[in-house]
Amino acid sequence: MIEDKVKKAIEDIRPSLQNDGGDIEFISLVGNDVTVRLVGACAGCPMSQMTLKGGVERYLRNFVDPNLSVVNTPDL
Repeated sequence: MIEDKVKKAIEDIRPSLQNDGGDIEFISLVGNDVTVRLVGACAGCPMSQMTLKGGVERYLRNFVDPNLSVVNTPDL
């Protein structure tokens, strides 16, 4: 199941973000849109969009599905 692969990939990415004082949480997968929440230092970082697109999205596209897109949701 693709959602399980996405969750596994996010778990693979988490240590890198945690090393910088942040973290990432999986929220949902709807179609090709993966919604995540950046927390900790990542939540307010001006580089967060670059982290999402250049890091997280690229990783998911390489290891899960090339059609995925990552979207960050603010705290609910």
